[in-house]
Amino acid sequence: MPTPTEIRLKRAERLLEVAFDDGSRFRLPAEYLRVESPSAEVQGHGPGQKVLVSGRREVGILRLEPVGHYAIRIAFDDLHDSGIYSWDYLHRLGTEQAERWAAYEQALAEKGLSRDPPRRRGG
Repeated sequence: MPTPTEIRLKRAERLLEVAFDDGSRFRLPAEYLRVESPSAEVQGHGPGQKVLVSGRREVGILRLEPVGHYAIRIAFDDLHDSGIYSWDYLHRLGTEQAERWAAYEQALAEKGLSRDPPRRRGG
């Protein structure tokens, strides 16, 4: 299992840079991490229960919290903070980023949903 050698939060760019001991390095956007959260709220409690999360184009990361020596918890500025990202899952998100992102965008299109947050009414 690859282990991170460096984890760097780039708040202004809304992304997480992760380097692993196998030589791989990934730039994972906050939006991608949020919609692929390993939490039960997103993944469900079993196969086929994954929730399609929309409207998170502008989501940011508030903080990272270590979880033992095997994972981090990511707290997002939309108040989602229940996902625990194991080193293996972060590595998988990096290696599968193009495929997962394409599938996400296709699912949004099929359901008529958007990456953009809903517009507020009033003013």
